[in-house]
Amino acid sequence: MDLQTIKERIVVVQSKREYLLSLLEQPNLGTLRVDVNQALEELDELIDEFRRTIPVE
Repeated sequence: MDLQTIKERIVVVQSKREYLLSLLEQPNLGTLRVDVNQALEELDELIDEFRRTIPVE
């Protein structure tokens, strides 16, 4: 997989973050809120690690 493909996939992953944030606004999320919070934390860590490894040009 080339670097450009990886960058494009990271952009797609970043766009999914907005969906997770919108889920947190749902009042009927119940115990799934914990899972959504965990997914957001892991996604943020992944994006941060990518940015540290491959700086944006």
